[in-house]
Amino acid sequence: MNKSKNFFHNLIKPFKSNSDKGGQNDEDLEKMAQQEQKHFPFEILAAATRDFHPHHKLGEGGFGPVYRGKLDDGREVAVKKLSHSSNQGKKEFENEAKLLARVQHRNIVNLWGYCAHGMEKLLVYEYVTNESLDKLLFKSNRKEVLDWKRRYEIISGIARGLLYLHEDSYKRIIHRDIKASNILLDDKWVPKIADFGMARLFPEDQTHVNTRVAGTKGYMAPEYIRHGHLSVKADVFSFGVLVLELISGQKNSSFNLKVDAENLRPESLPDWAYKLYKKGRGMEIMDPALALSAVPEQVATCIKVGLLCTQSDPQLRPDMRRVVILLSKKPDTLEEPTRPGIAGNRYRTSRRLPGVSSTAGTSSDSDSRASESTFNTNTATASASASASASTSALARPLRSDPRGKRPMRS
Repeated sequence: MNKSKNFFHNLIKPFKSNSDKGGQNDEDLEKMAQQEQKHFPFEILAAATRDFHPHHKLGEGGFGPVYRGKLDDGREVAVKKLSHSSNQGKKEFENEAKLLARVQHRNIVNLWGYCAHGMEKLLVYEYVTNESLDKLLFKSNRKEVLDWKRRYEIISGIARGLLYLHEDSYKRIIHRDIKASNILLDDKWVPKIADFGMARLFPEDQTHVNTRVAGTKGYMAPEYIRHGHLSVKADVFSFGVLVLELISGQKNSSFNLKVDAENLRPESLPDWAYKLYKKGRGMEIMDPALALSAVPEQVATCIKVGLLCTQSDPQLRPDMRRVVILLSKKPDTLEEPTRPGIAGNRYRTSRRLPGVSSTAGTSSDSDSRASESTFNTNTATASASASASASTSALARPLRSDPRGKRPMRS
């Protein structure tokens, strides 16, 4: 029991200092954390998962396996079990527990409690019925369940979740690994951002921090992978890639359409989308499965938002508060995007906003997934309407497949 108390004490440490909630002392914060965290006895979780039976295993990451279980009160849970041999997993496990202990939002996975039993360390989450977005979007024959209405709601929900993390939670949090496999869908198709093992608290008085690179290939912002500059705009870039994936049904990390003649490198999904957009053929990136359900004006807006979020210069990318606003606007009212960023290359600086320094205060940070060449790969989850406005007519031309863009992708 002492070990359990010590583990809980470590979880609430981040919430006991530097609070900006005025008038709340350490005892208040500790009481709140205790009310929001529940210690589950190990025996209860073992029974819920039938002694962590392989048939109940949902997946496995750097931290260890995740199991599905059912509590005596009927609630279904997902139990994340720390691998005894994983030092890296231990850091990610504790980081996730600390960051989620005070986070409550409809679009963030809900942490119900924890268990510390000898060598065993477990986190207990709500079980999310439809598993992860990538399993539906990229890996199954169930893609048709993701019609345009659902994809648009998923995009909007993820945007609201990131806005909460960046601006409205107890501390500013950068997720650092936004991708389809880290978006869970509940029984009402509400998206929930999951896997906070690499997330970081971010100083509100700084424009960026310098940290060792960690993330997933295909989703990391160019300034981050190249220079280690981490800011909320890194999450914005990842979100933009995910938006383009949801629209196109194609995965950026395995997108290899052709070699870009200018940069002598494989063309990425944002590259391809941007080139079609500039030619007035933006709707051609749309997944053919959306032909009957798509709302052309919404699709056009989301294409533009995806391109704005993946711009090379981080200062030109909108923050998530602006993204949430842009998603409800008509596409012709949005600013024009510049070229997308190239992961691994020095980002292009089209212009610098006045009064913004690129060398604001920094801090160093070691990371458990820490090299540019080693990325997280864990898994746990047509017609255009003739009434579309004239301002979107170029984007809303009748869908026709690009003979190069719609060929089968390599797995």
